[in-house]
Amino acid sequence: MRAILLSIILMLPIMKCSSQEISKERQPYAAGRFYTSDRKELVAELDALFDECLKVEAPGLARAIIVPHAGYVYSASVAASAFATTPKKGSYKNIFIIGSTHVMGFSGASVYESKEYVTPLGVATTNRMITGKLKESALFAFPEHLHDNDHVIEVVIPFIQNYYEDNPQIIPIIVGTDDRNTIKKMAETLRPWFTPENLFVISSDFSHYPYYDDAVVVDSLTAEALMSANPDQFLKVLRNNSSKRIPGLATSMCGWSSGLLLLDMIQGSPGLDFKKIDYQNSGDSRYGDKSGVVGYNAIGLYEKGNLFDSELLFTDKEKEELFRIARLSIESWLNNRRYPTIDGSGINQKLKEKYGAFVTLKIDGVLRGCIGKFVSDDPLYKAVSESAISSAFSDPRFPQLTKDEYPNIDIEITVLGPMKRIYDKNEIVLGRHGVYIRQGSMAGTLLPQVAIENGWDVDEFLEYTSQYKAGIGRSGWKRAELYIYEGVVFEEKR
Repeated sequence: MRAILLSIILMLPIMKCSSQEISKERQPYAAGRFYTSDRKELVAELDALFDECLKVEAPGLARAIIVPHAGYVYSASVAASAFATTPKKGSYKNIFIIGSTHVMGFSGASVYESKEYVTPLGVATTNRMITGKLKESALFAFPEHLHDNDHVIEVVIPFIQNYYEDNPQIIPIIVGTDDRNTIKKMAETLRPWFTPENLFVISSDFSHYPYYDDAVVVDSLTAEALMSANPDQFLKVLRNNSSKRIPGLATSMCGWSSGLLLLDMIQGSPGLDFKKIDYQNSGDSRYGDKSGVVGYNAIGLYEKGNLFDSELLFTDKEKEELFRIARLSIESWLNNRRYPTIDGSGINQKLKEKYGAFVTLKIDGVLRGCIGKFVSDDPLYKAVSESAISSAFSDPRFPQLTKDEYPNIDIEITVLGPMKRIYDKNEIVLGRHGVYIRQGSMAGTLLPQVAIENGWDVDEFLEYTSQYKAGIGRSGWKRAELYIYEGVVFEEKR
């Protein structure tokens, strides 16, 4: 593995910890070493970094960023420039933080499943549903104590805590292997979560300890190879850099195995482009020595253009109006058994367009009803009104919603774009596309978010829709007509 790793190798994973072990907090290790342990000083420093860092316009929604993890006095400005290309609010439910071990090598990855990963800014909550699913694979079930004395994840978290306004959950992963086949398998396991609602942050510095001018050259070559999105080209350049025997060069990228994991994960994902954001090395800091530096690249991976057709973009005010109508409709039927009278004169024109819509009801995260329309002859606000009532009182899977249940419901509204016939399952982008399967008079659908909520890959998404929605068996989709549609999902903020 990297030259800086110790030679101790753990050959066997330790399976899932006990509930007592899972509940413990991971206390700060790098605070006071790599960044200040004083909360007020840290807030002020991060605020200044985001104000002063290099600002680069993102070409689309950021799906992944590569950021350094050195001491803040050396690299924090570069890291901030990468985060600054991502939306501060409303885009990401989860942030996967992936870095390569600095402590010891082992033959897989360690996922931190505990509820809280602590920094001086407070606790960053892990998504235990996702971490639990990952740890069902032996590749991701290595002991959590491998996080305790490693800074690779921790130094990234204060950026997340300071920058994002809606507190996305984190999935902290330390990679301990450089085995090519193992990394490919790990990428396959992670791929179902590589969706627009999840940001992947790769924590890695680049060259270690060459002279300043050599670092600039090597770091550029490594970054360009990574941005080729070709894993073989990336590995080739790493080998070439090593073969040049550049004085002082210990590694071209200390977290190269995590970078490789990202490249393997995005294979077969169309419509993505890498973009270089910023570069410095420790020699650029007033504390640095140009005779032996560490390189820092900020690189982003972005959707080409907008994630959805611009017609499916809604303002916060428009979303709030749809939720108001949904609740008004449910309350009207719950109390009076009639549809509400909605005055369309004061409703935004966008909500009068004819879109399909589904309304999903949940209680404590558990489905309580979901009904909607692919297409509608009525304006969107009426489609939402009717779908809300149908979901609450006409979903055949559930009894009618009661007055006692109503205060506990959470509402999701999915607005649908047009359906498109496809002939290759690889056109399906998980998290973006819903699927509709039809064979003769049998048909069924699942919304875009369902695959992500269940951690399915494309085959599992199709098989479940085929068997349980269309009723034509698990493999029936292979003989049926396949359609995809895009949908934007709004979650009510209460």
